[in-house]
Amino acid sequence: MQLSIVIPLYNECDSLSELNDWIVSVMHSNRFDFEVIYIDDGSTDGSWEVVEQLCDRHPEIKAIQFQKNFGKSQALHAGFKAAGGDVVITMDADLQDSPEEIPDLIELLQKEELDLVSGWKKKRYDSLFGKNIPSKLFNWAARRSSGIKLNDFNCGLKAYRSEVIKNIDVHGEMHRYIPVLAANAGFNKIAEKEVKHQARKYGETKFGAERFINGFLDLITIGFISKFGKRPMHFFGAIGLLMFIIGAGLAIYLGIDKLFIEPKGRLITERPEFFIALTTMILGTQLFLAGFIGELVIRSKSQTIRYQIKQSINHTTE
Repeated sequence: MQLSIVIPLYNECDSLSELNDWIVSVMHSNRFDFEVIYIDDGSTDGSWEVVEQLCDRHPEIKAIQFQKNFGKSQALHAGFKAAGGDVVITMDADLQDSPEEIPDLIELLQKEELDLVSGWKKKRYDSLFGKNIPSKLFNWAARRSSGIKLNDFNCGLKAYRSEVIKNIDVHGEMHRYIPVLAANAGFNKIAEKEVKHQARKYGETKFGAERFINGFLDLITIGFISKFGKRPMHFFGAIGLLMFIIGAGLAIYLGIDKLFIEPKGRLITERPEFFIALTTMILGTQLFLAGFIGELVIRSKSQTIRYQIKQSINHTTE
């Protein structure tokens, strides 16, 4: 299989037939050996019935149905698992992404030997405050935290080598940060190509205001995992050690003050500094232990992976 096109959808019954005809026309004109995988994310408007009709008419069409709405990330994850092509294309089902961009994305991916090519909707037809400004804010934050110089992380139109999508785990609201996940997995050959963006023809956007909060929380998660996922002691241990030193310093000060400066003054337990010292020392110890346990978990997991790889090599040799 040369090409897999993965399309998550939710309540897009009006656009599916037109989109599928458009994709098939472009694929046949370029003589691609392809498959199209639709993932119905719990639609309630009859989208699944349309997809079933498309499957009956086109043998290259595959479909996955979720019983409820789990989100775009989970839909993409399921599509990635099912994809069998050497190159995988993702795009949205609302006709805002043009299938005519696919040949150029594939050419750039293969010519430059890249891992991932991300589309860039330089000229957008979305509302200014509904999508444009929040998207610019997201992209700025993602660039600063990840170091990946992309203008549009959240563009649905992307091209991947199959090795990339088979080695990343997309969950939560992580679909908008797939380039970051790919880079964290070691796939650093990432480029960007300007693509056409079209105004929505049918229906309304399915994303509400809560996606902005979820997106920023996921960005914080990715940033933390990127920097400290392999060395949690550097984060928890450093903060824990700092807090313990502060608490111990306060405790020593209280002891010296009680013994030599004001021996007949207030009891140590009557002073607020005592409780600050006690709290920071306890929290510092707990954070240090959290980092230590995290290191043990990571080392145990690494040893298991090495063991499995060794067993696999031995089996292949035999």
